[in-house]
Amino acid sequence: MVLDMDLLTVILLFVFGFLGAFINAIVGGGGLITLPALMFVGLPPATAIATNKLAASMGNLTSMLTFLRAGKIDFKLLGPILPLVFLGSMLGAWTVHYLSAELLKPLVLVMLIVVLIYTVFKKDFGGVAAPKVMTAKRKLLFFATLIFIAFYDGFLGPGTGSFIIFAFLLMGFDFLQASGNAKLLNFMSNIAALLMFLLLGAVNFTYGLIMGFAMIVGAFFGTHFALKRGTTYVRILFIVMTSVLIAKNIFDYVTQ
Repeated sequence: MVLDMDLLTVILLFVFGFLGAFINAIVGGGGLITLPALMFVGLPPATAIATNKLAASMGNLTSMLTFLRAGKIDFKLLGPILPLVFLGSMLGAWTVHYLSAELLKPLVLVMLIVVLIYTVFKKDFGGVAAPKVMTAKRKLLFFATLIFIAFYDGFLGPGTGSFIIFAFLLMGFDFLQASGNAKLLNFMSNIAALLMFLLLGAVNFTYGLIMGFAMIVGAFFGTHFALKRGTTYVRILFIVMTSVLIAKNIFDYVTQ
């Protein structure tokens, strides 16, 4: 699917792709910027969602590799769950063609509010790494949560990065480790959903590749910013982006 575009469209795709990836690389939530931008330049909502997965996959790959080189991704822990995250996201992308995404929105809003309140009032949350012992029961619950989030990413998407990071924080990881691990899982879920959208022929490659290139650049700088500034800055940005996600969800309800 290809559309004609002018220079202004290219500039908009690049600027908002860079900004979205910069923020997404640190705490997630970049889709709040990139998805509306794709619709603003003329893509229908369904095509914009599919195209955003292409661009986001490129940005998340960059972030994931940078965090990996910095030693912030636990492959030993996450290796067994990766195939299930992939399948969960693909199932979510398939399910959205049969069920309305509106079904999950009330639950998403409640979950975001809980995440925000917990993070704000627990001052030392995510400041220092203190991983909990992974008993069989705890690991099963943790993995089930990640698979559900992956399904949600394929089904709807907004807030996925925040939910994954929060899940790792609850397990005792600090913000940088949580962000690094989240990037690996988010990349896997993005690829799965993208494959489903490709099979459905819903991706606009021209727009997606332009924005994707911008997201590679934004993700590179965003990841290095997070690694340089440390957990305090990441925590602040996490709270800000979660608040923005909540505000957007409330706004959607009011306008509808």
